[in-house]
Amino acid sequence: MSSNAQGQAQQFNGALQSAGHPADPAIDVYREALQCLVKAKVPFLVGGAFALESYTGRVRRTKDLDLFVTPADRVRLVQRLSDAGFRTEWRFPHWLGKAYKDDCSIDIIYSSGNGICTVDEAWFRYALPAEIFGIPVRVVPAEEMLWSKAFVMERNRYDGGDIAHLLKARAHTMDWARLLFRFGTHWRVLFSHVILFGFIYPEQRLRIPDWFMHEMMRRMKLDMQCLPADREVCQGTLLSWSQYLADLECGDYQDARHVPRGKLTSGDTQHMTDVLQREEQE
Repeated sequence: MSSNAQGQAQQFNGALQSAGHPADPAIDVYREALQCLVKAKVPFLVGGAFALESYTGRVRRTKDLDLFVTPADRVRLVQRLSDAGFRTEWRFPHWLGKAYKDDCSIDIIYSSGNGICTVDEAWFRYALPAEIFGIPVRVVPAEEMLWSKAFVMERNRYDGGDIAHLLKARAHTMDWARLLFRFGTHWRVLFSHVILFGFIYPEQRLRIPDWFMHEMMRRMKLDMQCLPADREVCQGTLLSWSQYLADLECGDYQDARHVPRGKLTSGDTQHMTDVLQREEQE
């Protein structure tokens, strides 16, 4: 770990309050799962609302516990939970498993629904120590948390508020170069959240590095001078599984999630669409 990363970890750890909601009966189930995985030495990171609370101090009610794991370790993690009495399933084989006990659920996340944010070794390299439910764990790095949340723009779920709160708490310590690298060719999505952050918290605008804003403006200026090379793609499906299906069905556009532009097959996206449409109708 670099000296800068060590300094950030120490600062984070010193300010951390133990995350959790003692009155919530699900806490016992979540604690059991964490203890099981720590004992089994399966590498995992805590994300979602509990990690966000660790970073921002903002308590948000949540219906599940999010655990992040590399694709290589996902089977082992799910097997340990199954051995501990949890009912498990591969909800969406390309990115998400589930574990259930006593009406409580745990998400086992190793990528993202759009196939972009695959969990890799760097998530663990830059993870920060925390204590959740009294158990020493590590939480998803702020940069990777922002990256994975940035693409969630559904009709019934939008993670922009979480990103604004995360930037308010951590913008001054974030590794903006790594963050920009994570987004790659999708840098416009990151820039859109940064622009909204400055709108939401006007007095916080200077927390965003000057070099980042200048780089974004440079790219925008270049983009305005020519049309994109790939004019047949709809990238809206990277933000919402449902709201841009009509663009694909009419034949005007191709799905950005699919190979060779993305990492998913038509079978991956069709399965996800079928499951989620069925749930909407229930």
